Amino acid sequence: MTSPTLDHVTSLLAQHPLIDGHNDLPWCARETVGYDFDRLDIAGDTSDRNHTDIPRLRKGQVGAQFWSVFVPSNLPDGTAVTATLEQIDAVHQMIGRYSDDFALARTADEVEAVFASGRIASLLGAEGGQSIDSSLAALRMLYVLGVRYMTLTHNDNNPWADSATDVPVHNGLSAFGREVVGEMNRVGMLVDLSHVSADTMRDALAATTAPAIFSHSSARAVCSSPRNAPDDVLATLQANDGVIMSTFVPDFVSQACADWRDEARAAALSAGVDPKDHVKFTAFTTTRQRQHPKPVATIKDAVTHFEYLRQVVGVDHLGVGGDYDGVDRLPNGLEDVSCYPRLFAELADLGWSDDDLAKAAGGNVLRVMRAVEDVARELQQTTPPSLATIEQLDGIG
Repeated sequence: MTSPTLDHVTSLLAQHPLIDGHNDLPWCARETVGYDFDRLDIAGDTSDRNHTDIPRLRKGQVGAQFWSVFVPSNLPDGTAVTATLEQIDAVHQMIGRYSDDFALARTADEVEAVFASGRIASLLGAEGGQSIDSSLAALRMLYVLGVRYMTLTHNDNNPWADSATDVPVHNGLSAFGREVVGEMNRVGMLVDLSHVSADTMRDALAATTAPAIFSHSSARAVCSSPRNAPDDVLATLQANDGVIMSTFVPDFVSQACADWRDEARAAALSAGVDPKDHVKFTAFTTTRQRQHPKPVATIKDAVTHFEYLRQVVGVDHLGVGGDYDGVDRLPNGLEDVSCYPRLFAELADLGWSDDDLAKAAGGNVLRVMRAVEDVARELQQTTPPSLATIEQLDGIG
């Protein structure tokens, strides 16, 4: 069923690329079919198994997608690098297999060129500093392979940064962590503050010389999850000219869902399950829901965050980070990747102009990407690749 507003938004998104900040299809493909796209053929309808396939991406007017090359943050030392390389390979193989619909994009100009060709621009984002094993050389190689953002942590602290969901060790970034941010600026990789502690957010924003992003986080003042950004950080992000890509994850947009997750974390600890273990905790909560049903979030919850963020950080600093295939359930009205136009229709009905919608859909992200690329070009004229090690800067070893 369509409406005049929905029709208008659909037409608008055909002209302005909708850039989603985070989709976990690669991990879903790894876990369910071992990357076998014969068994998970996303050219057709896979709605019985996941949130993402090409027909639904097309229906959702997705113009560009950051595919997350996530790996768990509790993998043994070094193995996270190999697993990340496997994830990167899977995305490249997926792009090649479905080349009529996808094309790799590494720059803002390439995003626009792919969009103009009628295909979905495909970018890569690493989720968690565990993916570089405290090696700046590994960071540079991820960039060479197409990774264009790195979330500084995932659910666990790493040796140089504190996570939002772990007990603080560094009180933000260590000296090596600040060096990581500087090297990301130098190579042209977006500094992603989703998943990090508030102190890490503050330290990273103080350290970066380029705009930063949140690839999939929302407003802490609306939902008190530690995965969301507090108001003081949003003010600094605005001054940094960065962007927060507001997410659809129920636990981060609905206070009732966040409270349920807190209760589930406590129950998991009592049962000997580490809530930071993404795989085990997801299995635990799936089972727990049979006896303790989870509250249901709705599209209105997500809209509330967009409205609040527009007021606090400004429409020039907003984006979209759905986190499809990264959670088991999405809000009612945002069930899969076909649903983005519904969100923008809701915003349009609240008085958002076409210019506002185009900025939030992807215009702001393109601006940030270009700024990061400009900073990298300038730094590379004067600054050589960093040879610093964590042992030297943090006294480890």
